[in-house]
Amino acid sequence: MKKYLLNRIDPSGKIDVFDELPLWSAPFGLKLLDHIDFKPDIVAIDIGFGTGFPLIELAMRLGESSTVYGIDPWADAIATVEKKIDNYGISNIRLIEGLAESIPLEEDSVDLIVSNNGINNVSNIDKVFSECSRIIRTGGQFVMTMNLDKSLVEFYEQLESVLAEMHLDKETDMMRRHIYEKRRPLEEIITMLKKHGFMIKDLEQDQFNYKFTDGSAMLNHYFIRLAFMESWISFLPEGKLEQVFDAVESRLNEQARISGGLKLSVPFVVIDAGQE
Repeated sequence: MKKYLLNRIDPSGKIDVFDELPLWSAPFGLKLLDHIDFKPDIVAIDIGFGTGFPLIELAMRLGESSTVYGIDPWADAIATVEKKIDNYGISNIRLIEGLAESIPLEEDSVDLIVSNNGINNVSNIDKVFSECSRIIRTGGQFVMTMNLDKSLVEFYEQLESVLAEMHLDKETDMMRRHIYEKRRPLEEIITMLKKHGFMIKDLEQDQFNYKFTDGSAMLNHYFIRLAFMESWISFLPEGKLEQVFDAVESRLNEQARISGGLKLSVPFVVIDAGQE
């Protein structure tokens, strides 16, 4: 009997492994999947797979003739992904706990590299691109997504205004540096890719919006607290932290009252590259 007929999924008691697709990752990842040249019998790797998307989806779409590696330094996420892989009955995924700056795969061993908004979170992007160039075969495909430097600009404009009024010039510079480190200019990313022998085949820019009732709802949202709050706190003075956020929240709430809700824009790009 076919494997997909034998491996029936019983939802009872397993709801914790059903949501492998965070809403934040979905818009980037769906575009990424559209750019992949799906072929049998290939080796692929997902850099920074987090809680499993698009790693798991990619492995299932490629099928069992292909092997899909995933590399991520987050041990808790790896444990979660292992549980999902077991639950879904997937046999063609190999997980690596480690840094993308040092990928433990041989030279010229990979046909497809993907990274869904993951490479902009590494410590050394240039080194990661060097590793990608080392492991990819001639004619291989490298598809990555990244959100651009105007992401959440509606929030950052209000934050910068508050910092200016409080004469927190050093903190303003730190905020700008944080944005640069996490969301490098597209031209800089393209230059680095070309430096390491990649040819840009396609660029697709798009945008989605995070919509909230107001600033209070946004700042209390689970993902905002998980993914952004600690970084924002890190460049603000502890003694004025509450004052800063009170002011920002108030301004966002007023903006939402006037506009009929709060919209945070997230522009991003899909880069489809090949090895020359």
